[in-house]
Amino acid sequence: MFVDSPPEQRAVTTDAPPERRAIRTVGLLASLGILALVALASIAIGAKELSLEQVWHGLFDDTGTYGDVVVGERLSRTVLGLLAGAALGLSGALLQALTRNPLADPGLLGINAGASAAVVTAITFLGVTSLSGHVWFAFLGAAVVGALVWFLGGSRGATPVRLALAGTAITAALYGYLQAVMITDGAALGKMRFWTVGSLASATDSTITQVLPFFGVGLVLALFLARPLNAVAMGDDTARALGANLGRIRALSMAAATVLCGAATAACGPIVFVGLMVPHLVRSFTGPDLRWILPYATILSPVLLLGADVVGRMVARPAELQVGIVTAVLGGPVFIFLVRRRRTTQL
Repeated sequence: MFVDSPPEQRAVTTDAPPERRAIRTVGLLASLGILALVALASIAIGAKELSLEQVWHGLFDDTGTYGDVVVGERLSRTVLGLLAGAALGLSGALLQALTRNPLADPGLLGINAGASAAVVTAITFLGVTSLSGHVWFAFLGAAVVGALVWFLGGSRGATPVRLALAGTAITAALYGYLQAVMITDGAALGKMRFWTVGSLASATDSTITQVLPFFGVGLVLALFLARPLNAVAMGDDTARALGANLGRIRALSMAAATVLCGAATAACGPIVFVGLMVPHLVRSFTGPDLRWILPYATILSPVLLLGADVVGRMVARPAELQVGIVTAVLGGPVFIFLVRRRRTTQL
């Protein structure tokens, strides 16, 4: 659950040699190129087979069938995948820095469970059936759980261990509640089955518009926290000696992670492993400096999410696999590999 930072993560240098900065910059530009290619693939490839010419006409010339498929469905789905992927990657990187646990993800602090519990409650007891209603209830649940974890973790005196323990306890309680409600209410189970898996298929312009402000606020706040979190990574005593306000940094990090993950979960449902895998893999290239980890995670997390979504559309044509299933299938073996590699490194 809680893993203390390795020595190389505690000693975060503020400046890298020019050669290393150049390599990181080139890597960042290459990552943007990869993201552009994956985004184009997400628009061009789907459960319904269309030629590149038909996709082109759907984007620029046609308002009929091709336009409905390409612009009305795939373009909105791609934009939501870009936003949600970036949000999940950023929130995962923030939580790994906040808890000093390189295997942490947004689920560690109960944010996904809070969103799921709120939507189940809305469906079962309040009769909410619209997607827009689900979005706001999911975000409310994520925000409430984020605040509760912060309070139980000690508020301004919160430590990584306390936050992780509080998040684990609340997650267990909420998933028990979810199972109880869905087992006793068959209608709720049927309505929730699609949402709880995690999917981009229900993306609409309205959904994107509703969550876009939260993505923007979370992104700006996360990037602003890169330098302060670098100080925190050196250890509490060193951070205090450098003038860091640990309580404020942890509160803002928790708020940013909650806003980002809450918005992504509200729009797409709970999608696992994206927030764990990408920041962890990025760190092996960038080193522990969050000023590089956060931009890389912002770019490469949508690559993973959109890539998984494209795979899900191709493997089960004319149906499709939800992206949450694909990321879970990919993420499980990767997580085992990361844990085993970490154990080998520590021996």
